[in-house]
Amino acid sequence: MARYTGPKSRIARRFKEPIFGPDKSLEKRNYGPGQHGPNKRRPKQSEYGIQLMEKQKAKYTYGILEKQFRNLYKKAKASNGITGEVLLQLCEQRLDNVVYRLGISPTRSGARQFVSHRHITVNGEVLNIPSYQVKEGDVIGVREKSKSIPGITASIASNNKSFDWMEWNPSEMSGKFIKVPERVQIPENIKEQLIVELYSK
Repeated sequence: MARYTGPKSRIARRFKEPIFGPDKSLEKRNYGPGQHGPNKRRPKQSEYGIQLMEKQKAKYTYGILEKQFRNLYKKAKASNGITGEVLLQLCEQRLDNVVYRLGISPTRSGARQFVSHRHITVNGEVLNIPSYQVKEGDVIGVREKSKSIPGITASIASNNKSFDWMEWNPSEMSGKFIKVPERVQIPENIKEQLIVELYSK
């Protein structure tokens, strides 16, 4: 199975949340996709269906395939912390997500592309693995030859978000991953306990 490249607005409308970023289509039509739209009667979801939807939402949000996501869950379950919270922390520590959070790219898919195309460095070394788990103290920056790329410069110039667990150095076009974020600091609207319950069956 390849990574999802289909209509993003359709997925956002399914979950009724802008999981891929601001979406004008979702704002205009805040109901499920399909020709019947808001008039379609949907059967009451089962407990399993609700849990599955939450897992799918998390996977689409972070752009992770099932095998990778299940491996992250296993790693979270084996840790000493709360499984659901650790799962989201591991998702947040992915290199492509950190590049997105720093504002180097306006989307996670764009951040993944920048990493894959060798535009990103970790501690001064070029790294092209989007799933790399960033550690506390790591410095993530833009490769010297890539600092003039229009997509990167435009994203950084328009970025107005900052997060307590990272710091950004505009002159160096690099950021430091200070610490692993706590659950309350992660802005994503994901009910991680439902995912844990699904995988626990």
